[in-house]
Amino acid sequence: MERYKNLGKNSGVAAYEIGDDSITVQFSTGAVYIYTYRSAGNTNIEKMKLLAFAGKGLNSFINTKVRKGYESKLI
Repeated sequence: MERYKNLGKNSGVAAYEIGDDSITVQFSTGAVYIYTYRSAGNTNIEKMKLLAFAGKGLNSFINTKVRKGYESKLI
């Protein structure tokens, strides 16, 4: 997993991993969720990828747009 830059200094996201049609997000609590095109929609996943690369806004986007839109919880 890639460490999240957390440029906003208050993110709940710790790390992420980008897939072709998915993003896996590890939160600072240790919980790991997989979000996919099927579960959250193509547009939302692509936006999440951009925010992950940017290092800012991912946690907020998840909380407001895709909160329950995960495919599975790993941990």
